[in-house]
Amino acid sequence: MPAPTKKAAPARKKNRSEDKLAKLGLRSDMDLVLHLPMRYEDETEIVPIREAGFMAGTPSQVEGVVVSCDIQYRPRRQLVVTIADDSAQLVMRFLNFYGSQVKQLEAGTRVRARGEVRHGFFGAEMVHPTYRVVKEGEPLPTALTPVYPSGEGLSQAFLRKAIAAAMTRIDWRDTLPPRLLEALKLQPFEAAVRLLHNPPSDVDEHALEDRSHSAWIRMKFDELLAQQLSLKRAQEARRSREAASLPVVGALSEAFLAGLPFELTAAQQRVLREIRADLRESFPMQRLLQGDVGSGKTVVAALAAAQAIDSGFQAALMAPTEILAEQHFRKIAQWMEPLGVQVAWLTGSLKKKEKMEAQARIESGAAQLVIGTHALIQEGVQFARLGLVIVDEQHRFGVGQRLALRNKGKDAGGAGDTAQTVPHQLMMSATPIPRTLAMTYYADLEVSVIDELPPGRTPVVTRIIDQNRRDEVIERVHAAALDGRQVYWVCPLIEESEALQLQTATDTHAMLSAALPDLRVGLVHGRLKPAEKQMVMDAFIRGNIHVLVATTVIEVGVDVPNASLMVIEHAERFGLSQLHQLRGRVGRGAAASVCLLLYQSPLGPVARQRLMTMRETTDGFEIARRDLEIRGPGEFLGARQSGQAMLRFADLQTDQWLVEQARDVAQALLREDPATVDAHLARWLGGREDYLKA
Repeated sequence: MPAPTKKAAPARKKNRSEDKLAKLGLRSDMDLVLHLPMRYEDETEIVPIREAGFMAGTPSQVEGVVVSCDIQYRPRRQLVVTIADDSAQLVMRFLNFYGSQVKQLEAGTRVRARGEVRHGFFGAEMVHPTYRVVKEGEPLPTALTPVYPSGEGLSQAFLRKAIAAAMTRIDWRDTLPPRLLEALKLQPFEAAVRLLHNPPSDVDEHALEDRSHSAWIRMKFDELLAQQLSLKRAQEARRSREAASLPVVGALSEAFLAGLPFELTAAQQRVLREIRADLRESFPMQRLLQGDVGSGKTVVAALAAAQAIDSGFQAALMAPTEILAEQHFRKIAQWMEPLGVQVAWLTGSLKKKEKMEAQARIESGAAQLVIGTHALIQEGVQFARLGLVIVDEQHRFGVGQRLALRNKGKDAGGAGDTAQTVPHQLMMSATPIPRTLAMTYYADLEVSVIDELPPGRTPVVTRIIDQNRRDEVIERVHAAALDGRQVYWVCPLIEESEALQLQTATDTHAMLSAALPDLRVGLVHGRLKPAEKQMVMDAFIRGNIHVLVATTVIEVGVDVPNASLMVIEHAERFGLSQLHQLRGRVGRGAAASVCLLLYQSPLGPVARQRLMTMRETTDGFEIARRDLEIRGPGEFLGARQSGQAMLRFADLQTDQWLVEQARDVAQALLREDPATVDAHLARWLGGREDYLKA
């Protein structure tokens, strides 16, 4: 029997198309139908070529016959196609092209081309216009032409055809009941989707482009509702899992509180009550503890750990960097060890023997509190009875890393404990999350906010200074050091190159050492061995170093009350949240503190906006709000660290009112109409609950 080669080929072609669609997340008919246009092109009108020549900078559509089609090699290889109508000639120039285009655009072919006309080497030209071959007299479209997000090997024509086919196969029934649509004044689903894919000629183009059209409002609401329902379902699922109840606030907790040399603020006390109530439950706590730089999150986390230990369980604290983990270890061990608590330290830089000893103490349960870095989630680290996981700077860990630490507590209870219990989880962040963002992306978490600073903290004064005044800044550093104060001088990451960053820090260290020969100038950066890094930090903490030149390794976790002046080199290269974190290293004592932002002229508009924000406010929540405005939620949350897909259609700046509506409707539907919840999630997530977080 002959091999069925001819039948196999079409199937492979189909698979290739499916693979390309899958890369865009388009695996089902509903995925295709919800793959909405990112913009529209007006192909309803033809402009004479001569007239288009006077419309430089504005997209226009022309039609003409190919006069010549040549591959030229100077100044570079390119395809140059000249077309003409009754009024003039125009060149279509392609810097990247396929051999098939040369044949397709041979002389005598009639084409329609759309793009911006400019006047270049060849006269009036369009560079890489969109075009298609047409017949003479072929009618024009009567509606705007959708342009879809695409990927390699997927043409707009292919996507339009695939989407049109999918629209004939799906179930168009609305997932939301008529009473709800009427109450919220929302368009029916089918009408909204069909309009967005094929807008009629009388559509309000401006409303379509800025997504304020009622059809877009329906899509945004549905997307936000699906997200809220998914997150709330995740919260319900978490509450159905089991965790060990940690009800005891006993001798350790009381002694810890009594031994603190300060009173907790009202905000710390409120947050502690919320955490203690969660820890008493038999389902796992998943709480995000937010607080501005210096608000006192660490002591609250330590008190949560004390409750776990009082209840007979272990607690673990994981931090993203060794400097931050070391800071936590020093501070918390200083509080806990005099009270009889065994605190273990575990990082990747420990020697093999030290690491094995620490792991043995953790596995036996002798270590009641374990503090470390990613080393806590490595193979070979086993806990005896892990009851509480604390993750600091949670946005700097991936979902998998947080999940790996939480899973260290599974089946780790003592005799009589229920199998498959998971530990309680407390996540901490010094980057305040704006309210709308928290409502949208953290709807399955309980959120606690420490919204006041401890008494005695003096606000940090921020100044913006041109690099040309560097000598004045060095004089100020000198004066501060002679007055008994310590100084940070922070160097940036330049062009994403660690080597260049290191060189910058090294050069700055050499420059300051030469300029300030009577001062001790230290240097710390990411390439130092952990022991060397700690030796420099210890010297700075003890006051043996006047000026510490550092890269951003000191962004979090360094607490030196005597440091009251910070200089940030090339401040225009930093993001707002990072500048705020860095500034938080000063102002931790009673002395008046200053942060000097050195910038290189000229400043771009975004950099200027960031620096002005830093000068105007020290309120972390206000800074976070402005940062969200500048960067948008995707960048604000970090590289998918949230574990969620970013919103495709809704905009958190302009659609806050919809977020609040979606949240309220989600809560009502979950209570009253589970069938609608199932139908809506099936349509929008297709069973892929990719909003769940560790």
